[in-house]
Amino acid sequence: MKTKLLALLLAAASAVVSPAQKRLVLIDQDGSGPGGSNQMAMLALLQSPDVQVLGITMVTGNAWREEETLHTLRMLELTGHADVPVAQGAVFPLVRTEEETRINAALVGKVTWLGAWGQGPTTLEEHNNAVTPVTPTNLKEHGPFEIPAMPEGKPTLKPIGEDAAHFLIRQVHTHPHQVTIYAAGPLTNIALAISIDPEFASLAKGLVVMGGSLNPQTDDPEFATSPRHEFNFWFDPEAAHIALRAAWPRIDVTTVDISIKAPFTQAMLDEISKSNSPTARYIAAWSQDRYYLWDELAACAWLDPSLITKEKTVYMDIDLSHGPSYGDTLTWTEKLKPATHVRLVHAQLDLDLPRFQKMFVELMKR
Repeated sequence: MKTKLLALLLAAASAVVSPAQKRLVLIDQDGSGPGGSNQMAMLALLQSPDVQVLGITMVTGNAWREEETLHTLRMLELTGHADVPVAQGAVFPLVRTEEETRINAALVGKVTWLGAWGQGPTTLEEHNNAVTPVTPTNLKEHGPFEIPAMPEGKPTLKPIGEDAAHFLIRQVHTHPHQVTIYAAGPLTNIALAISIDPEFASLAKGLVVMGGSLNPQTDDPEFATSPRHEFNFWFDPEAAHIALRAAWPRIDVTTVDISIKAPFTQAMLDEISKSNSPTARYIAAWSQDRYYLWDELAACAWLDPSLITKEKTVYMDIDLSHGPSYGDTLTWTEKLKPATHVRLVHAQLDLDLPRFQKMFVELMKR
């Protein structure tokens, strides 16, 4: 009896002193920088005390992969997260090309944001007040392997030798059913991992995506007349199609509908700037844009799902028709869905904005 009681007491004591197991996440991101939404979103996960970031994989999206990688490595150095490995992924989308986009602009119309294929408005005010549409023909561009000046300085850190797709696969197999894939850029790396390893999606804990658009209520010119258009899905539609149809245990999608309700305000930046933490200093120095907190919201909603006050469960896929709606978000109800293997997603539509803003600011000040 005494032996049994002692064993119970030891087990209870062990449970008290053992730290809670951290949640595991892999970040797949188009890490344009310095500062900005992509870098701040990664920092939201890196700064969370309950999360272990197993690594970051880079994909071309808002900028070219090479440039993004250097900005991300430098961010990790400046914010005290230099131990997190960074793997380089896809340089180009699976099918869509810059040349095709140039040609189609004259046939099917222009889009507001082209990411790596040209620099567009960077602030919410500039974006909403843009008179000339942002097109590949009226922008200054640079090639995929050219590195513009880095105002924050070049990193001494290097990316690992393993490519993004195999790194993602290896981590999921090492931690089966424990790792969430957080994908906040085009889904090219994710689609490649799925294509290489049919078990990749089912072995993950779930997929968190910043992408897609249903019916955002806005006068923002990027979405007012094209409510199903969203950059991450548009830039690599075939990759999004592959990713959304894979056998994930769960898919959460932070849509344009909810993202445009979450601006990055001057008051938030002022509050972050009061802190002397490395992350706060980085943001104070380099995150000067006032825009939507697209990727940050996707990260924080995974950290605390109660931030989401409204969601819609729908079947989701991508228009691959190569017409005017190529890359647009497609959704169906149970009764109307096609016979092919479309998957249910949890599409986020509304949030507790004050709680989200407070949470994000506190994470950046840690």
